Amino acid sequence: MSARFGGAMRSVFWLLALAALAVALALLVGHNESTLTLFWPPYRFDVSFNFVVFCLIVGFVVLHAALRALSLLRDLPAQAQRWRNLQIERSVVAMVMDALSLQLAGRFVRAQASAQQALDQLKSVPSGQWPRRDQLQLLAHLLLAESAQSLQNRERRDENLQAALNPRLSKYAPEAHEGALLRAVRWSVEDRDADAARARLADLPQGASRRIQALRLKLRIARMGGATTEALETARLLAKHRAFSPEASRSIVRGLALDALREAHDLAQLVGVWNGLDEAERAMPDLSLAAARRANQLAVNESEHAQAHAHVRAWLEPLWDGLTQLEPAQQRWLVLAAEPGLVEIDAAGLARLEHLQRQAPQNGFLQYLTGQACMQRQLWGKASQMLTMASHSLSDPALLRRTWRGLALLAEEREDPAAAQAAWKRAALLD
Repeated sequence: MSARFGGAMRSVFWLLALAALAVALALLVGHNESTLTLFWPPYRFDVSFNFVVFCLIVGFVVLHAALRALSLLRDLPAQAQRWRNLQIERSVVAMVMDALSLQLAGRFVRAQASAQQALDQLKSVPSGQWPRRDQLQLLAHLLLAESAQSLQNRERRDENLQAALNPRLSKYAPEAHEGALLRAVRWSVEDRDADAARARLADLPQGASRRIQALRLKLRIARMGGATTEALETARLLAKHRAFSPEASRSIVRGLALDALREAHDLAQLVGVWNGLDEAERAMPDLSLAAARRANQLAVNESEHAQAHAHVRAWLEPLWDGLTQLEPAQQRWLVLAAEPGLVEIDAAGLARLEHLQRQAPQNGFLQYLTGQACMQRQLWGKASQMLTMASHSLSDPALLRRTWRGLALLAEEREDPAAAQAAWKRAALLD
C-alpha cells in the first residue's frame, strides 16, 4: 500500500515539474523577438534566438547520445567477459550445492563427480576473479575429500585435503579453512591416529580451538590416547559450555575422574589427582569411594598404611552422615574402604560408629563395621553382639565370610571350640 502511494506521489511531482518547465519555456520563447547575428566575412547571418537555443539543445543531446553509444561499444568485450564469468560462477555454485546435497544424501560417488566438475570449471577462471572464488574452490576440495573419506579412499582424501589447506585459499576463506582443519581432525580420530589428530588440532587458531566442536574432538583424542587428566579438563570445559546435558556431563566427568584415580601409580600421585578435583566432584560418593579403595591398594609399608588411612578417613568423612541414602553397593564399598583403617580407631571414632549404628539399627553394614571396630578395641562382648546381628542381616558373601571369621576368632578368644568350629565351617561354606 505504501509503495503504491509513493509511486503516485512521484508521478504527481513529475507532472508538476513538466508543467513548470512548459510555463518557463512559454515565458522565455513565446514572445521573444530577439535575433542573433553571425558575421562570416563577407557574409552576415541573422538567426532567431529561439532557433539558436533549440539547435544548442538538440546538439547537446545528439553529442551526449553519440558519446554514450561509443562508450557502450568500447565496453562490449568487458561486458561479454563479465557475462561469461557470471555464467561460470552460477554453474560452479550450482555444482558445489549439488555436491553438498549428494554428500548429505549419502551418494558419495555422485558428490565426487559434481565437486570435480566444479573444480574443472574453476580452472578456467583466474584467482581473484570473483569475490568468493577461492572459497568455492576450497569447499569443492573439501567435499571431494569428505566423499573420499566416506568411500575409504584415503589417498584421494589426503590429496584434496592438502589442496583445501593451501595457504593461498585460506587467506581469503579463513572460516572454510578452519572447517577443513576440524574435518581433518575428525578423520584422524576415525582412523585412530591420535598423533595426526593432535597435530591437526594444534594447527587451529586459538579462537577456533576453544569452540565446542574442537573441544569435543580434543576430548575424544585425549581418551583415545589415554591422557585421562587432559580429557578430564576438556570434559569440564564442555560441561561449562553446556555442550552436554547436565546428566551426561556428570556421567562423563565422573567416569574420567574414576579413570584418573584408578591410574594413579602411588599414593602421592593419587593425592595429587584428588586435589585436582573440584568441590562438586569431590562430593560425588563414587569418586570418594574409588579414591579410598585405591589408597588402600597403593599402601605397601607401615608408613604408607598410616598415610593412606589418614587420607581415607578425610575422603570418606562427608559420606557417613548420609550413609543410609547411599545405594547398597556404595554402602558396601564404604565399609570395605573404611575397614583397613579400624586398626587405628580411637574411642571417639568407635563412639561415632555406635551412634550411626543406633540411628540405623537394621543396617547390616553398620553392624558389621561396628563389630569389627569393637574387635580392634578388644570389646569382645559388644563385638560378638554386633557381628551376630550382622550375620543375620548381610547377604554379601565376602562380608558374611569375614563376619563368620570374626565370630570364630571371638569364640576362640572365650575358649569355646565348638562355636569356633561351627563359625569356621560357616565361613568356609560361603563362595
